[in-house]
Amino acid sequence: MGKGFFLAFFCLVMGANAGAQENWGGGVDDERLNFGFQFNYISSEFKVLKVENWQRLPGPVGGEASTLRAIGARSKPGFGIGLVSNLKMTDHTDLRFTPSMTFADKELQFAFANEGLYTKMVQSTFIDLPLGVKLKSDRRGNFRAYMIAGGKYSRNIVSKKKLDDTELVDAEKFIASKRGFFSYEAGLGLDLYFEYFKMSPEIKFSQSFNSVLDRRDNHFDRSLDKLYHKGIQISLFFE
Repeated sequence: MGKGFFLAFFCLVMGANAGAQENWGGGVDDERLNFGFQFNYISSEFKVLKVENWQRLPGPVGGEASTLRAIGARSKPGFGIGLVSNLKMTDHTDLRFTPSMTFADKELQFAFANEGLYTKMVQSTFIDLPLGVKLKSDRRGNFRAYMIAGGKYSRNIVSKKKLDDTELVDAEKFIASKRGFFSYEAGLGLDLYFEYFKMSPEIKFSQSFNSVLDRRDNHFDRSLDKLYHKGIQISLFFE
């Protein structure tokens, strides 16, 4: 799948560069305000900070005879779709608002002595509202490189009923995250100009400003001091 993606990307780049003349790109760079859409691949996980005595905490079944041995976070793939609104400020600066819906669950693993491994999935369906400043280089033929940085607000829209664990036994309790939080993000991209549109592949890193842990005081989240949401997003924008 990875080889196919890079082959398709290479063909698109060659198509954008075909011929000596510059492609018009649908005139998108001449507009004060333009719109488009996006497709995203997301790899996200938690950055875990543990409490001081985490290794002495008892297990959900074995009690004091089954203390916690290890905590790990695994990255999980996800995807998203969304829109683009771009405000041209100068020839080299844009203000971009790129709202999207993303599906990106995360996973935490807890290893207890005499109990084995517990895997806790944190369900996440986000409405992301990013606002960023795009700094563009001079256009060279049908290419233009850029950097982007800004912040975003994320809201988890998974129903509260799915996140309710009050009726579950201790071993089945959830790790809960806050429903809304702010993050900072930064990335790099490339504008590719075709005859009637512009396509922009982009890679971007993000991390929450504060901990997203919603503590419920169960056998699992007692070992956690803070959880930060972080991710890498690879996007294709069409404008």
